[in-house]
Amino acid sequence: MPPQTIDEELAQMERDIRQLKIEYDQYFGGGRKRPPTEIEWRIDLMMKRYAERGGDLKSAQRFRFNNLTQTYAKYKDIFRKKLREKEEGYVQRHFGAAAKAIEAERAKQHAEAHHEAPAATPASVPASSRAAAAAYRATFSEPDREGDKVEQLYKAFVGAKEKAGEETGNLSRERFDDFVRKKTRELQKQKNAKDIEYVVETVDGQVKLKALVKS
Repeated sequence: MPPQTIDEELAQMERDIRQLKIEYDQYFGGGRKRPPTEIEWRIDLMMKRYAERGGDLKSAQRFRFNNLTQTYAKYKDIFRKKLREKEEGYVQRHFGAAAKAIEAERAKQHAEAHHEAPAATPASVPASSRAAAAAYRATFSEPDREGDKVEQLYKAFVGAKEKAGEETGNLSRERFDDFVRKKTRELQKQKNAKDIEYVVETVDGQVKLKALVKS
């Protein structure tokens, strides 16, 4: 098989850059378990080779290579920022539904408090809601000292998501522990409460994690 011409290699480089963006988007979206390092390594190698042999390029080829270099550098900067955010725990896609549920519960409790109405109890919850409610419940007052209970809550959360067919590859026990610890302290301070109950439930096929103030 004859070696590729410069134009063919530049065309391949352009295709590789497009494919790299697609695969990184899949990775950040949870569709891939690992970043596409192999294709990135191949592009880096090709970029370095052509940077060293710039004198061999015709003006049109050099123009095309420079455009590819700029595009690739822009993508690399975006990828680095997203990877850093992911590593530092800013990307917590798996807590999205739980956060919304917690905020909704807080708004509900706030409204009830201002109307001096008692907090909802299991008996006052509609039957349809009870049917979808908690596959698992756990109450915390000091999560730092209740590691075993936090672990059981985490396992229940992961298990429910797996059963519902949801992505679990991005879940982290460390970030989950941090989430429970911070949320417990936040609600204890806001509501002047001691015990915070966490509820894992599946509603309409979606797993949710709720934090409730125990009365």
